[in-house]
Order: sequence, then structure tokens, then C-alpha cells
Amino acid sequence: MIELTRLNNTRIMINADLIEMIEETPDTVVTMTTGRKFVVKESRMEVRDLVINFKKNIFLGNI
Repeated sequence: MIELTRLNNTRIMINADLIEMIEETPDTVVTMTTGRKFVVKESRMEVRDLVINFKKNIFLGNI
């Protein structure tokens, strides 16, 4: 799970394995494999980095 910030400043946790697409329109929209969409404050690259770090930590056994 990664933690993101919605535009109203609420924090949410989403399952990084269910992310299908991340786009900037100019807001960052995270589309899940379920079809659900989240508009977040983090940039596309920040979300990507959060997913990479999450997966690295799983691989290294830090989670």
C-alpha cells in the first residue's frame, strides 16, 4: 500500500499492485484496475517513486 493525498488534503492508502495507469491532466489521476479513479496532489513521478520504493521494500523484506 502507498499513501497519497487527495486534493482536499485527506490521506488515502491504495494498493500499489492495482494501479493500472497514472496520468497528469494537469491534476494527477490514478486509475485502478477496478476502474476507480483517484485525483491526488502527488505528481505522476512521485507516485511512480512511491510504488518503486514500496516494491523494493517488499523484495528486501523490510515490510
